[in-house]
Amino acid sequence: MSNAELLDEFSDTLWLEDGLSRNTLESYRRDLNKFAQWLQQQRNAPLQQGTHADIQGFLAYQVMENKARATSTSRAISSLKRFYQYLLRQNKVSLDPTLQIATPKIPRSLPKTLTEQDVEQLLNAPDTSTSLGIRDRAMLEVLYASGLRVSELVGLNVAQISLDMGVVRVMGKGSKERLVPLGEEALEWVRRYLAESRQVILDQQHSNVMFVTARGGGMTRQMFWYLIKRHAKQAGLRKALSPHTVRHAFATHLLNHAADLRVVQMLLGHANISTTQIYTHVARERLKGLHSAHHPRG
Repeated sequence: MSNAELLDEFSDTLWLEDGLSRNTLESYRRDLNKFAQWLQQQRNAPLQQGTHADIQGFLAYQVMENKARATSTSRAISSLKRFYQYLLRQNKVSLDPTLQIATPKIPRSLPKTLTEQDVEQLLNAPDTSTSLGIRDRAMLEVLYASGLRVSELVGLNVAQISLDMGVVRVMGKGSKERLVPLGEEALEWVRRYLAESRQVILDQQHSNVMFVTARGGGMTRQMFWYLIKRHAKQAGLRKALSPHTVRHAFATHLLNHAADLRVVQMLLGHANISTTQIYTHVARERLKGLHSAHHPRG
């Protein structure tokens, strides 16, 4: 079986068993293709013949020649381990060559976030005298009110937002569904968008997607990334900003206002609470800063 056929089979299995997103599957495939090309160049061998020494040599090459960072190395090891464990289960190899290959320790970095004032400036940036401005304001309000991933936001259908119940039904990673409350401010902008803007933007075209473009389709992640940067510039925000920064702000501001960590985990759609705990560090840093600035012995 060729490398391409093996990777197709592996990707299909991951999709069927774990419901992984296309982006995650493509990430696995990129890492494995890099190793396959390196293995072909080094000793003209297919992936099924990869050895422990081959993997160590490949990882060393990536660090020495391509200046791979610890995060990239860790992801590559994860991809290789998953792939060879799959081959072992399928009896396509007799030994897992990734055994005893250690994953590098990655220093935990605090996510970049926004202050509550920063968020207010961003939300007020779109020109709401226009249909597109109302759409952008509604999207930003929903993003901040719910902490959705950008892929979840742009993929929303009209039926996923219940104006009566005040919630959005989200299909997250691993096809796991969750209900997230929106709050009155976001709901009001969604109502206004649906009443005043959506059909104007569609111009007699039909679509089930909630947030539409003039072409009649849904907005892409790349397009929304561009829009949020444009509105941040209009708002005078000089911080590096992305849709994920607003998601970080959502979580941090909830914790700053004494939300329970388990609730934040559920709202974000994190499978493991250890992923959510990073936000406690952000909130703690903010509290330390406030103490330092305002306490007489700070």
